[in-house]
Amino acid sequence: MQGSNRMKYVCIAVLLLWSSLHGYAQSLATRNAGLRYEVNAKRTGTNIQSDDALPRSREFKRIDSSYYVGWMYEGVYKFNHAADYLGFKNASIPLEHALYQMERDYRKELATRTSDLMQYFPAYNYHLDYTQTAYYLVQCYSNTEEAEKMYTLLRRVLKWNFQRDYYLDTYNYLFWVTHRNRYYNNSKYSFLRNSIDENEQLANKYLDSQLRRIERNKVVNQGIFQPGYERDEKYGVYHYKSIYYSYRLNIDSAAYYYNLLRNTVFFPHNNYATFRAICGDFKEAELEYQMEAAQDRGDKRLKEWAYYTSIINLYKAEPKMAAELLKDMIRSGGSTPGFGWYNIALARAMYYDGQIGESNRYLNKAAEFKELHIGTTLTQTHYDFSLQLVKLMNKQSQFERQKFEHRNWWYNPKVLGTMAGYRGEQYMQQFLIINQFAQNPERDRVIYKLFATESTVSWDEVWYLMKDFSTRFFLDRFQKELQTDERKYIRKYFQLFVARLQMKQGNYKEARRMLDAILMDPNIDKEYEKLLLARVYQAQAECAEERKDKDAYNQWVYRAYITYPQLLPNTGLAMNMRLHVSGQSSEDIVQRLKDCNINWMSGGGAPAVDAYVNFLPGTGTKKRIEYYVVDPLTNTIVEKQSFAYSKPELAGVQLAYKLFGVGGKPPAADTDAERTTL
Repeated sequence: MQGSNRMKYVCIAVLLLWSSLHGYAQSLATRNAGLRYEVNAKRTGTNIQSDDALPRSREFKRIDSSYYVGWMYEGVYKFNHAADYLGFKNASIPLEHALYQMERDYRKELATRTSDLMQYFPAYNYHLDYTQTAYYLVQCYSNTEEAEKMYTLLRRVLKWNFQRDYYLDTYNYLFWVTHRNRYYNNSKYSFLRNSIDENEQLANKYLDSQLRRIERNKVVNQGIFQPGYERDEKYGVYHYKSIYYSYRLNIDSAAYYYNLLRNTVFFPHNNYATFRAICGDFKEAELEYQMEAAQDRGDKRLKEWAYYTSIINLYKAEPKMAAELLKDMIRSGGSTPGFGWYNIALARAMYYDGQIGESNRYLNKAAEFKELHIGTTLTQTHYDFSLQLVKLMNKQSQFERQKFEHRNWWYNPKVLGTMAGYRGEQYMQQFLIINQFAQNPERDRVIYKLFATESTVSWDEVWYLMKDFSTRFFLDRFQKELQTDERKYIRKYFQLFVARLQMKQGNYKEARRMLDAILMDPNIDKEYEKLLLARVYQAQAECAEERKDKDAYNQWVYRAYITYPQLLPNTGLAMNMRLHVSGQSSEDIVQRLKDCNINWMSGGGAPAVDAYVNFLPGTGTKKRIEYYVVDPLTNTIVEKQSFAYSKPELAGVQLAYKLFGVGGKPPAADTDAERTTL
C-alpha cells in the first residue's frame, strides 16, 4: 500500500513538472512573440541555402536565441559547407538544438492534422521547417555513420504523423538506413534483423508503408492541396523500389519501377545506368552516366557516374580515357568526399594501362585518405575491398613482369630472387584479402554474381581474387550461376569463368569448347566488350599452347594484342613482332629490347605486327626514342609518339612496354562535344 502511494506521488510530480515546462514554453513563445515576428520578417528576404545564411543565423540568435530559426539557419549553412566528418558533426549540433526548440515551443502546431485549410494554415510553416531541419539532421547522421541516431530520429519524426512529408519522406529513409546497413544484424544496430534477407524484407516493408501513408494522407489533404500532389510522393517510393529490386537482381520488377519514373524529373540516370550495366548493356549504361554527368549538381560527394564510367572505359580497352576522366575529377574536387574512390579507380585504370608503379602510387593515396561515404550505399567495406583487390593484381603483375622483362628468367639467379620476393608479397596479400572476402556476407550476392549494383570492382578483377584458391568450389559455384542467372548478356561471362576454371583442372578440351561458344555468341558487343574478347583470346592461346598447336597459338596471341595490347605483358604470352630500327640506334637499347619476352621475326609466315623505332638526337644527356606499331594492313595499333631517356638499360625495357601501348598520351577527343562529355 505504501509503495502504491509513493508511485502516485511520483506520477503527480511528473505531471506537474510536465505541465510546468509546457506552460514555460508557452509563456516563452508568448513573451517573445514580438522578437520572433521580427525574425520571421527578416528571414523572408534570406535564402537559407545562400552564403548569407550564417551571418543571418547570428543575427536571429541575437534577437532571440530561444527561437529555433537562428539555429536552423546555422545548421543548414554548416551542412552545405561540410566536406568531412567533423564538418557534418558540427552541423548536427545546431540542427539538434533547432528541433528541440521547435518541439518545446510548438507542440500544438506540429501535432496539427486536419482537412480544414484555415486550421492547417497556421501550422503549415512549422511543418515545413521541422521536416527541413530533420532532413538535414538525418543527412548529418548518415554522413557520420551514426545509423542508430538516424533511425531514432526518423521514428521521432513519424510520431508527429504529419499529413505531408515535405522535405523528409520518413519511411523512404527508414528503407535507406536499413538497406545501407543490411549486412549487419541487431547486435550492431537495434533496428536490424539477423540476416541480409530479413533486413531487405524489412526495408521493402517500409516502402509499402510509405505507399499506404500517402493514400491515408490523401483523404485529409484533398481539400487543401491540388489534386495529383500525391503522384510526386509516390515517385519517391518508386525510386527506392527500383534500388531494392536492382539489388536483388529482380530485373523485371526493377525495370517496371524505372519505367514508372521515366520521363519525369525523378528519373535517376545514375541508378538506371548501373542497372543497365548489371544487365550487360554497357552502351546504354555509358549513355545514362553521361546524362547524369550533364545534370551534376556539383555537391561534395562521390560522383558514381565517373567511377563506373571509368570501368566501362576499361571494358572498351580505353584505360587512358578512364585515367584522364578520373584525373579531371580529382583536379576539380580536391580532397573532398569521392577523392579516395577516384584514386582507387585511377589505380585500376593504370593497372589496365600497364603502369603498375603509377597504380601503386594512387593506391597509397587512397589508403591514406579518410573517405566519407555520402549519399551512396557504398561503404568502407566496399572501399577497402576494392583497394586491396587492385593491390593484389599489382603484386601478381610484378611477378609476371619479371618473365616479360627477362626472356631467360628461369636461369637468372638475380631475377629468380626478385620473383621469389614478389611471390611472397603476393601470398601475403592473397591471405589478407581472402580473409576479408570470407567475412563478407554479401559475397554470394555481389562477388559471385560478377555484375551487381553494389559491386565496386570489374568482373575481370574477381578472377584475380579466386584463381589461386579452391578451384573445385569455384567451378561448382560458377557452373550453378551459369545455369540459373537469367541475364542473357551476362551468361558469356560465367562461361568464361567456368572455362578458365576447367583449364586449371586440366580440362582443356571442355574449356576450348566453351570458349568457342562464347565467340559465337551474337550478343557480344565488339566495342564495349573488348576486355572480354581479349581474355577469351588469351585463354584460347593458353589452350593452343597446351596442345602444342603453334599456328593457333600465334593467331590467338595476335588477336589478343590487337584487341587489348596492354594486357599481354602480364600473361606470359609472346607476341610476334617485326622490328624496324632507324636513326642513330643504340645497340645496348636494341639488345635489351630483344631480351624481353617478344618473339622477334625477320620475315612473314605467322601473324605479326611491325614495330618502328626511330632514335632521335636529344639535348645533353637526354635522348629521345620515337616509336609506333602497325598491323599488316597498316592500321595503327600504337600511335606514333616519343619518350626521353638517359639510361640505355632502362630505356630498352621501357621501350618494350611502350610497344604494347603502355603509358604514353591518351588519344585526343575528336570534337569539343566529346571533350565536354568526358
